[in-house]
Amino acid sequence: MASIGTLIGPVVSLRNYKARIVANLLGVNLAITPDFEMGKDNKTPEFLAKFPLGKVPVFEGANDFSLTDSSAIAYYVAMKSSDGAELLGRTDEERAEIMQFSFFAEADYSPAQAGAIYPALGYMQFVKPAVQAAEEQLMRFIGVLNTVLLDRTFLVGERVTMADIIVTCGLTMAFTHYLTAADRKQFRNVTRYFKTMIAQPAFKSVIGEFVFCEKRTAPAAPAKKEKKKVEQPKKAEKKVEKKVEEEKEEEPAPKPKSLLESLPPTSMPLDLWKRFYSNNETKPDAMNWLWENFDAEGYSFWKVDYKYNDELAKCFMTNNLIGGFFNRLERARKYAFGCLLTLGEDDNNQIWGYFIVRGKVVPEEVTDAADYESFQWTAADHTDEKTKAEIEDCFAWEGPSLPRPCYDGKVFK
Repeated sequence: MASIGTLIGPVVSLRNYKARIVANLLGVNLAITPDFEMGKDNKTPEFLAKFPLGKVPVFEGANDFSLTDSSAIAYYVAMKSSDGAELLGRTDEERAEIMQFSFFAEADYSPAQAGAIYPALGYMQFVKPAVQAAEEQLMRFIGVLNTVLLDRTFLVGERVTMADIIVTCGLTMAFTHYLTAADRKQFRNVTRYFKTMIAQPAFKSVIGEFVFCEKRTAPAAPAKKEKKKVEQPKKAEKKVEKKVEEEKEEEPAPKPKSLLESLPPTSMPLDLWKRFYSNNETKPDAMNWLWENFDAEGYSFWKVDYKYNDELAKCFMTNNLIGGFFNRLERARKYAFGCLLTLGEDDNNQIWGYFIVRGKVVPEEVTDAADYESFQWTAADHTDEKTKAEIEDCFAWEGPSLPRPCYDGKVFK
């Protein structure tokens, strides 16, 4: 079969993957440019004369036909096959739903992902408030997708469609640079879906062996500018020294450390537990480790219930509420670990969970959170078999002791 044209751009690129996966699935001959150099080949006068934006990938076909958008190219490749309807939709309803997920990936998810991850990769300037807002949006959109995929293998129907190709390619960046083992456990439906997709031969031959994120890529610290030392005239030396001494006296006293820092050393560093929990199966491995190493003198368990469950509506909104609460617990990150679960169904759900905190009382780092008063914190005895079972099932997000079926949840670690 003759080639329908050439996909121009770097072959290792989530945007480049789309059209190539389509070509693989439908048996379309699509030429590629494995030697393409980003930042060089797309800046030549010849390239810019054809594609003024300088973006890649681009497509060149017969009779001077060309395209510049990665999803448009993928759609075009599908249209060139007699079996294209398998990917583009067999009915009006399927086609509309495929477009819905494609637009979600391009217009909602991708900008949030770029805002959260590009600064860490050096593609954008790091502006903390903007990155934090993008991260919140990114996790919200992944949470929405996690809900959609609760009872689905594919996004539309019972087969791979263009929606799966565009969404999966979009997710590769987050799973490479951002979503750690704990995040993947939190968004288990999205993780299961992504693993299913990249295991498909047509995907794997393009994407290759996938390496999942172990630690989030962090932005490089800005280089500190050296201050030039200005020599003062000798006559002014005494006066300058006196002024410096006065300035030192006016410096505010350092902020006091957390009261938790004054507690006796613990035999169980909380970070060690968090890492073990993130990197191992919750039951039995992580929970066995916790019970064997738990320092009952240095930590305490607390059962957490939301006080206003009767006001909760949609489950995804309840889960977002948990995420907002966790965002405001940042000061407690060093001293606490916990899981809060969304239990039940739309218009009939609750927030329930357990926390481990340093010390014997709920610390000020937690009580200082704006919405702390919206939750009931009750001291829990982990030696009680019923409570112990609830803690295990809570941290695993499943089990017979949960008050109701688990819809979703979040981990504070």
